[in-house]
Amino acid sequence: MNDKTIDFGFENIPEAEKQGRVRGVFDSVAGNYDLMNDAMSLGIHRVWKNMTITKINPQPGELLIDVAGGTGDLARRFIQRADDVRARRGGDPARAIICDINAEMLLAGIDPKKDAQMDISRVCGNAEMLPFEDASADAVTIAFGIRNVTHRDKALSEFHRILKPGGRLAVLEFSTPPTQALRTIYDLYSFNIIPQLGGLLADDKDSYQYLVESIRKFPKQAAFADMVETAGFKRVSWQDYSGGIAALHFGWKV
Repeated sequence: MNDKTIDFGFENIPEAEKQGRVRGVFDSVAGNYDLMNDAMSLGIHRVWKNMTITKINPQPGELLIDVAGGTGDLARRFIQRADDVRARRGGDPARAIICDINAEMLLAGIDPKKDAQMDISRVCGNAEMLPFEDASADAVTIAFGIRNVTHRDKALSEFHRILKPGGRLAVLEFSTPPTQALRTIYDLYSFNIIPQLGGLLADDKDSYQYLVESIRKFPKQAAFADMVETAGFKRVSWQDYSGGIAALHFGWKV
């Protein structure tokens, strides 16, 4: 019997329950996922995603595996940026696979108009046991998803396994502002406004409350960077966005 416990927001639960509890949250918010990110980021998550893609520097012919990427935001940006390069230099179109443990998120992200003329496929899979071959991806991304993974060390090891040598990992996640003043302001907004918005706009206060709490339980930037290095990545770095409300962690497989 496994008696280990783990955080689910501020609640402590049996480790075996977390995956199902998280799935329940995202089943609930799938139809309003962009609204959720707007609430959590004051509307600037789209800018952070554009900055993430700039850091990745997509190239023609590359394959991106976007983990926990149900809405397809990063996948589409990756292909579009690679197509901009291809228009100048030629080459094959880039491809993207969106992998998400939550089928509702994958379904919510399907948009034939946005996906037109893009080589995007969708796979239901667990970040801790990715259904991809070794050294198959040029880039791996996960945006606002790693904090919901039960065993983050296993997921990071999987990201390393599926990357080709020279491949890039980009982890975009809500984080901890380094200054007390900004932490105080963001905490006031997070705990007093975001759950209320979830209740008013999505009729789901509890899921938004969990999401706020899960940010506070996520490791600080330096601690998470250590985890990325432990998984085998080199030249690991992070960059705070918007005063540390979010951070982009980056690493290379060599």
